[in-house]
Amino acid sequence: MSEISPSNLLEQLQWRYATKAFDPSQIISDEQIAAIEQSLVLTPSSFGLQPWHFLVISSQEIRQQLLPNSWNQRQVVDCSHFVVLAAKTSMAEADIDRFLERQIAVRGGSMQELSAYRDMMLGFTSSMDADKLLQWAKLQTYIALGQLMTSAALLGIDGCPMEGIDPVAYDKILDLPSKGLTTSVACALGYRSKEDAYAAVAKVRFEKSELITTQ
Repeated sequence: MSEISPSNLLEQLQWRYATKAFDPSQIISDEQIAAIEQSLVLTPSSFGLQPWHFLVISSQEIRQQLLPNSWNQRQVVDCSHFVVLAAKTSMAEADIDRFLERQIAVRGGSMQELSAYRDMMLGFTSSMDADKLLQWAKLQTYIALGQLMTSAALLGIDGCPMEGIDPVAYDKILDLPSKGLTTSVACALGYRSKEDAYAAVAKVRFEKSELITTQ
């Protein structure tokens, strides 16, 4: 495994910022977007259950519909690809069994050998009502958002996480309820415009000593 150096990692994270203006003429290559999509697949999740789905939207027609439901933030239509991170609206016993069947297909073993793990996951999901389970799933999507933004930055691709959206309108436009999904958060991906003054603005962060305690 090749490793990125600590200095290169920090350099890319320092370079990264929430891009306010994208250059619509610059498009992410197929190879790069494929790598970004796979980074989303590789995102860790609670129990490995992956209670999410990701919509990578390059269609301008769809993004034009989303624009007025995104406070008219131009990132939605000017970026190369727009990613909507959606949470599953339920986590039933069948979903857990499907995940375990996938685990057996990848790692081998049997459902009987995984019975204790199955019972633990069922105990976890059944301990919450529908609202709490949905909140759990939405929080999981933020792990994926972090992975998405970091992966993009390491590839030299700009991003902008976006919570300033109308999830209900997004759900309707993207027909998510029929798929058992609901909008959680979004992220615009592409390349910064030379006109974006925020690209040169210094990051404002508290000192490490105020944020991190080593024990």
